Amino acid sequence: MRLRRSEPIAFLILLALGQPAQGQVVANPEEGGATFLLLPVGARASALGQAAIADEGNPEAIFWNPAGLATLRSSQVALHYASTFASDNTALSGNATIGRLGVVGLAFYLVDFGSQEVVPGPGLPIGRLSVKNLELLASYGTELTDDLAFGVNYKLIQFRQDCSGDCTTARSLVGTTHGIDVGIQYAFGANDELRIGMAIRNAGFALQLENRDQADPLPTRVQVGVAYRVPLSQPRGMEERFDARILVDLQDAWGQYDNPDARIGIEFGYGEIVRLRSGYAILHSETSGPSVGVGLRFGRLELDFARIFYDSSSFDEPVHISLRASL
Repeated sequence: MRLRRSEPIAFLILLALGQPAQGQVVANPEEGGATFLLLPVGARASALGQAAIADEGNPEAIFWNPAGLATLRSSQVALHYASTFASDNTALSGNATIGRLGVVGLAFYLVDFGSQEVVPGPGLPIGRLSVKNLELLASYGTELTDDLAFGVNYKLIQFRQDCSGDCTTARSLVGTTHGIDVGIQYAFGANDELRIGMAIRNAGFALQLENRDQADPLPTRVQVGVAYRVPLSQPRGMEERFDARILVDLQDAWGQYDNPDARIGIEFGYGEIVRLRSGYAILHSETSGPSVGVGLRFGRLELDFARIFYDSSSFDEPVHISLRASL
């Protein structure tokens, strides 16, 4: 695509700030610079219709509800990748158990919108613009009691528009801000069959690119969820147990609780060796729709795959892949 002299910055900022908000998540127009924080991370949660607030014992919890890290029993590293219509998204996370003190985690998340040649009218390209969003997370989760878990994330958030070549008609932009996530989970039942969760996500300072008056507020969300493990009869002589789970989440913007998004997920598995997942995200956008996925374990390695299908055909449907290893 050729960009006229007055268009490069506007086009790429629209690409980076507008498309993800409209095509993948529900966001207010003012939340432009950081709506990438609402994109789903991890194949497990994506396959479950993005119902993840009450999910526990899973390193993906660092991107959803840090309280879910508290029940991890081993240190793990994980790599997550998603290919969407607008960007390539990559996340690397790791967590370490510290005994009774809980679990600490670190994660790096990159949303890469690619690059665009700058062509001032007819002629050859004179430069190139690239747009990225980055997030660095430090997380802590702990079990306050046998039933109650608590978690918190610190987040360093950055928007980057980098220019190379002749940048007389375009320029580099960098905006950096800080935020937190806070979450809890509570388990019920003799074997923790029922688990409820709540998280406040992306609370923090506005993202400023030009000046304070034009700063974009973070997309702060309140999300509640429930996960129920359905008891199943077990065949004799099996090394692992069959189980099924149902997960339901509701999410709305901070201070606006009258029209939440809903997320529903169903999972069936044979221990952790094979997990079959499906879900449905009921969102106020064109990206509502079903999702499917599978998880496989090979010794210390676990591979998860998810595909999201949009009710609308306006956008290419994303594929999510996650690989994690227990240390």
